[in-house]
Amino acid sequence: MGNWEANVRKVVPYVPGEQPAEQNIIKLNTNENPYPPAPGVAEALREMNIGKLRKYPDPTCKILVDAIAENYGLNANQIFVGVGSDDVLAMIYMTFFNSKEPILFPDITYSFYDVWADVFRVPYETKPLDENFCIVKEDYYGKNGGVIFPNPNAPTGIYMELSEVEDIIAHNQDVIVVVDEAYIDFGGASAVPLIEKYDNLLVVQTFSKSRSMAGMRIGFAIGNEKLIKYLNDVKYSFNSYTMDETALVLGVEAIKDKAYFEEKCEMIIATREWTKAELKRLGFSFGDSKSNFIFATHERIPAKELFEALKEAGIYVRYFSKPRIDNYLRISIGTDGEMFKLIQFLENYIK
Repeated sequence: MGNWEANVRKVVPYVPGEQPAEQNIIKLNTNENPYPPAPGVAEALREMNIGKLRKYPDPTCKILVDAIAENYGLNANQIFVGVGSDDVLAMIYMTFFNSKEPILFPDITYSFYDVWADVFRVPYETKPLDENFCIVKEDYYGKNGGVIFPNPNAPTGIYMELSEVEDIIAHNQDVIVVVDEAYIDFGGASAVPLIEKYDNLLVVQTFSKSRSMAGMRIGFAIGNEKLIKYLNDVKYSFNSYTMDETALVLGVEAIKDKAYFEEKCEMIIATREWTKAELKRLGFSFGDSKSNFIFATHERIPAKELFEALKEAGIYVRYFSKPRIDNYLRISIGTDGEMFKLIQFLENYIK
């Protein structure tokens, strides 16, 4: 083994949800949208001028930035886009989390947060969720180098009221606060309006969940002009061409169709609420998810046993072998038919 290995940056990587190759399965393990993107996306893909692919895409991502800004009633200089919200969040870490003080995030949360901290050598502390898997806002009042948390949280699906979100921001006005809203379109109020009141707030969202574009990798941050400029400065120093031409064109179509977006969100919410009632009937307990998944535990049967039985039956859900949550399953919301088959299997298995 060469001496060069002493200089390797070693981290424990993020483990994504399994992407099985077999057909005819029910895939409820990665919080993907069960419905196709807006019809305009397919039409734009068919009509796309592939000759443009020989050129570099617009590094400013103007057409997509403008479309997002219009959708939210904001200025283009308040929008930053990247290759999925993971890319956006990584840029935020590089740009703003450079203090010697630790950044703060929950102990049960999106498991990329500590990975990025290790990769970018950012000190961090985790704050425990309470017994109901809720964020304790007072835990974020102390001195720190920044705050980041999802709302609704992942993998619990618990939503924090906007007044409590603002309370955390108000107590941390000397550092950057990031509210990660990957699931906000499935319930609750967004923190986006608060960017006009707090110049240290960044709200991050994604096209992967509510807009059915996980395979296209589009994420964005919303904040004041100065924060967005700092992010772009780092992006242009790291990789000027982060968004490809296809993502820019199709992303515009995805966000333009508000009626389709609202219809599919409402369908997922309705299916989620039906699934909650059915799971409760079968002896499961869970928090009041406001996301496109349910984080559930059964009164008698261990989560790992259920996970393996479901997988054997061709139904994929997510299991985390981690402290405090190793007896829970995260179940993404699929179509009505898929969720019916899930409940049908669980009913037979539990009996």
